[in-house]
Amino acid sequence: MSLTTNWIEVCDKEDIDEEDVIRFDHGNRTFAVYRSADSDYYATDGYCTHEKFHLANGLVMGNIIECPKHNGRFDYTSGAAKRAPVCVDLKTYPVKVENDKIFIQID
Repeated sequence: MSLTTNWIEVCDKEDIDEEDVIRFDHGNRTFAVYRSADSDYYATDGYCTHEKFHLANGLVMGNIIECPKHNGRFDYTSGAAKRAPVCVDLKTYPVKVENDKIFIQID
């Protein structure tokens, strides 16, 4: 059985400020795409695993995204849940930059 993976263009790399996050919708799915202080890029599912609230409205602090609804926190580099009320990790996605464009790989 062969798995098909797709690289989807998100935006220009400069469209995300350092230590920030943007929302990216593709089809019926939503993602959060992050830029670290070192200008590395990361992607996770867009909604908090505690309640379906979009993380792009949250606060980025270092490698942590804080959900704006109940202040749960995740490490966006690994998806790990870091502070209650969240206890389920986020799914993460590979990211690449080519020709100053950000792409995420979704299955």
